[in-house]
Amino acid sequence: MSTFTSAVKTFMADENGVTAIEYGLIAALVGVAIATAATGLGEQLKTIFNKIGNKLGTVSFT
Repeated sequence: MSTFTSAVKTFMADENGVTAIEYGLIAALVGVAIATAATGLGEQLKTIFNKIGNKLGTVSFT
């Protein structure tokens, strides 16, 4: 019985899984931030190219 109790205590003290989950959450948040920034940057670039296209008299980018 003491072996089982010892194994349960060792399992509860092991924090490797918790660390992996934390790193996974951080990576997901970084991915969301990059996607959000890229979307905003893409809209700004589209606006700039449309302005340039209008000044040159060409078709706008959509």
